[in-house]
Amino acid sequence: MFDIGTPELLLLIVLAVILFGPERLPDLARRVARMISYVRRMADSAQRQLKDELGPEFSNLEVRDLNPKTFVQKHLLNDVEPIVADVKKDVLEASESINGAKPVSPGGPQDVVETATPARATTPFDSDAT
Repeated sequence: MFDIGTPELLLLIVLAVILFGPERLPDLARRVARMISYVRRMADSAQRQLKDELGPEFSNLEVRDLNPKTFVQKHLLNDVEPIVADVKKDVLEASESINGAKPVSPGGPQDVVETATPARATTPFDSDAT
């Protein structure tokens, strides 16, 4: 969940010693550990209760699946991704042929069709509009 490196951990330990003192630090660490354990048990219990109440068709439900972004990715975009990949491939091939690649027809090199690069249109500039 959180990615704490060695410098951050050392900073937290030093701050804890300064704020709470070395006498109270072990008791505080035990309390924090109990609180984290309690919160994890509550979350596991809530997840188990949710699965039980939804029924067997939702037995593989994960709490992460309730996030709208994950839900859309899992249930909607997974079906569309192959189609999007095909369209991107077609667009890439079309842009390569427009940018100067000469496609070879099945008849051989004598049937090569030259493609003209489109003239770039310049947008009109209106100095009064700015």
